Amino acid sequence: MELEQLLLKLRLCKGIGIHGENRFYQWLTHSKSDFKRINPGLIIKIAQINHRFQIIFKNDFKSRRLLDEMNRNQSQTKWISILNPHYPERLKESYLPPNILFYSGNFELVHQRLLSVVGSRQNTSYSIDALRLILPSVIKKKICIVSGLARGVDCLSHQCAISYGGNTIAVIGTGLDQYYPIQNQNLQNYIGKHHLLISEYPLGTGVARYHFPERNRILAGLIDSILVVEAKHRSGSLITANLALQNNRNVMAIPGPITSLCSVGCNELIAAGAKPVSKPQDVLEDFNY
Repeated sequence: MELEQLLLKLRLCKGIGIHGENRFYQWLTHSKSDFKRINPGLIIKIAQINHRFQIIFKNDFKSRRLLDEMNRNQSQTKWISILNPHYPERLKESYLPPNILFYSGNFELVHQRLLSVVGSRQNTSYSIDALRLILPSVIKKKICIVSGLARGVDCLSHQCAISYGGNTIAVIGTGLDQYYPIQNQNLQNYIGKHHLLISEYPLGTGVARYHFPERNRILAGLIDSILVVEAKHRSGSLITANLALQNNRNVMAIPGPITSLCSVGCNELIAAGAKPVSKPQDVLEDFNY
């Protein structure tokens, strides 16, 4: 079995998670072993699979279910492995990069200059005004807008990129054939056809709470800079911003009124050292314009 096929098999197999997959990839890059001798027992040892999941992994690794899933995901969607030279370099060098990315659309967009725009799912009209002020000039410079296709600021940022003739990438926390929230189904389909839709989860994977922080690490690793637009105290957007900071990405935030709960997180980010953004040039400076 080719190594890329093996990485795909591990992504689809039960009993191993993203940390175990990453340990196996790190071993691959440093090992001089005969890869043809790789077997479930060796993988369990390398990936440090917890004892209670070892039987699950062994049984599923050779199962008909896994073979069917391999066939399904290879025939019904596109995917790229971390071993592929076209895998995005920024993401590859980030914290815990996914071994496999499933995608729909123009994958070349990952090699453009990328700005992540994230924020509150319960945004106010302030987000709409801020995005209309900041993003058009950024989009005109061929900077691609990246977000998570969630309610609120994520959705608005994708729509803004499309409306102003730019490109956008949506990184989602489900399989490419699943929709969350369901209200974004048309937007997700449009992005997958005309822009780029990315997920580390195979077809059929539904919503799970832990998927969103995992999705956020991909957002934080893929981009050059991140802009936070309205975020409450301890919001998921702040987690993404902190992950970006750990990856040495530029972190920016739009300051807001001290009377607004939706601006508390942004104001805290700025107090901690994030760059305040009040005009398009503040963002463009981070891209050497």
